[in-house]
Amino acid sequence: MEDLAAALLNGPEESASLDDAEDRVELTPEAGPATGTTSAFKRHVLKRGIFKAASMQDKLLEKLLSQVIPTDDRTGDILDSSAPDDGLSAYAARPGFTIATMSTNFRRFNGRIGVVFKFQARVVRLLSWRRPTHTLSLLAVYTFLCLDPYLLFVLPILLVLVCVLIPSFIARHPAPATSPSEDFLRDMDYRPRGPPLAPAVTVKPVKELSRDFFKNLGHLQNSMEDFSVAHDKIVTFAEPKTNFSDETLSSAIFVLLCGLAGLMSLTAHLLPWRYLALLAGWAAICSNHPLANRLLSSSPPPTLPPNPASPASVLAPKDLVSSLTSRAAAVWDAWVSTDIILDSAPETREVEIFELQRLSLSGTGEWEPWVFSPSPYDPLSAARISGQRPPGTRFFEDVRPPPGWEWSEKKWALDLWSREWVEERIITGVEVETEGERWVYDIYDEHEGLTGVLETPLGGGGRIAPKGGVSWEEGEEGMGRRGEWRRRRWVRMVKRKMVG
Repeated sequence: MEDLAAALLNGPEESASLDDAEDRVELTPEAGPATGTTSAFKRHVLKRGIFKAASMQDKLLEKLLSQVIPTDDRTGDILDSSAPDDGLSAYAARPGFTIATMSTNFRRFNGRIGVVFKFQARVVRLLSWRRPTHTLSLLAVYTFLCLDPYLLFVLPILLVLVCVLIPSFIARHPAPATSPSEDFLRDMDYRPRGPPLAPAVTVKPVKELSRDFFKNLGHLQNSMEDFSVAHDKIVTFAEPKTNFSDETLSSAIFVLLCGLAGLMSLTAHLLPWRYLALLAGWAAICSNHPLANRLLSSSPPPTLPPNPASPASVLAPKDLVSSLTSRAAAVWDAWVSTDIILDSAPETREVEIFELQRLSLSGTGEWEPWVFSPSPYDPLSAARISGQRPPGTRFFEDVRPPPGWEWSEKKWALDLWSREWVEERIITGVEVETEGERWVYDIYDEHEGLTGVLETPLGGGGRIAPKGGVSWEEGEEGMGRRGEWRRRRWVRMVKRKMVG
């Protein structure tokens, strides 16, 4: 069973090494006594089968993961060693995910994480007042740091001296062995002289499948649970207040933080930060004292029941804190409900579409509906010069609002101020119609039949080069023949689409 546990924990690499070691023993049913040899041979065959099954299982799982993880995912490329290195990713040279590497790294990590858990246990013991002298010493050091913050740079040096170098030296030069009754005398008469008497202390990872190894596994399991619980509590507390699911509350917090930021930028240098840090640290550490917990959880005397209306009433500290908290919450809720006013109506914008028509190529002088385009397709537009077909849709009903918006009006409205939008876009070479249907026509050019794109309403056709230059001038209404294109502008109001 120990070999089986080692195989499942070590992974395929060490399983294979154990396999090879047992192959070198060359156990056969004929060697040695019959009973012992047969049982040893059976155990050998059983372990080889288990190791091969575990290795095959890891390979199958790796194949499955390679099929499940998408190859075009950018996050997967970061951890993939075969991805091209763009010089910007810090993970470009890191190995990809494999079960064997994960198993090896986890075992190495678990064998070395014990020092972190020991430090965590000592911090908890120090803050929980199990030894009041140690906790008071911590408060004394914290007081000196608050009153003189420059001592913070001395603290790491002292920690290295007291916690690393001095214990290592004492381990190399231990005191002479004495009886239990002479321990006090030994500590007072310690004189390290002569050569070192003991080997140097080295930090070694715990052995696999040892008691400390499984103890680290238990601590790691509990730490992951503590992190998950803390993460969920923080998210549950902070996320509804900051993600604008309740816009009134999030807006109030935003206004409050903006005001505090402006206030702190002006008054931060006037606050006694050293004494504030000193009081906060003492209050936090003293709140863990057993006496403080008893005082906070104590109830008022039975002869004096709490009565907020009476000035002579006595409240327990816990009830007093609860009362102050409820009053502060009531003031906050009243301020949020009365002073934070949100816009009830969604944002609105005006969108436009241009109706383009083209003069019939049959020579009858009729205008053919062509396309509803987001651009006016004027004579000097880039699409017109390059001979491209105007973009858009053939039917009015196919025009859709922009993404994230919806129609706030039922119908399109014709823009009656045609000259204004022409002048805003600095469009030249057109004739503006200020009455009637408000069309904006191209000015006729004698080479019009040899310029532009000869195409049908469905597209196609080719461009014919002009024989001469074209000079565009702004024309007046009714001045003569018109060009092959005309357009007019339609407008409609849209509003922001509400998301539930």
